[in-house]
Amino acid sequence: MAQDIGALLENLGLGEYAEVFARNGVDLRALPLLTDDDLRELGVLLGHRRVLRAAIEALRDQPAGQKDPKPTSDASSQGEAERRQITVMFVDLVGSTQLSEQLDPEDLRDIIRGYQNVVAGEIARYEGHVAKFMGDGVLVYFGYPKAHEDDAERSV
Repeated sequence: MAQDIGALLENLGLGEYAEVFARNGVDLRALPLLTDDDLRELGVLLGHRRVLRAAIEALRDQPAGQKDPKPTSDASSQGEAERRQITVMFVDLVGSTQLSEQLDPEDLRDIIRGYQNVVAGEIARYEGHVAKFMGDGVLVYFGYPKAHEDDAERSV
């Protein structure tokens, strides 16, 4: 496969789970077979489970034989361009600079991780796509990889 489980987890902002997945023999073949109970047993936090479930669904929706575990539309798999409306959202934790001045780095990390879990869970609930975690910010797409008529409203 063009991408291994560690790279996929890194792309999702969940690289911290790469070692535990490797220790448990979870690779890209096994990933679509995992249930929420399996992910919980591996120690994956709730928000992270939601992000992984969305990635698993994208893997399941891939055409047979596709090597890159990224969702594609019929148009793009045929080499044709596709035009679509997407909503791009950036979420930022207000006051994080002041928090960083008042808290130990470990405590701040725990707060930001909890914040990211909550945000990722809500994004998954409305079928958005977490593109990237950037410190206390989250870059999110609605309308990719799956479009809805109300993606702008879902983002709000």
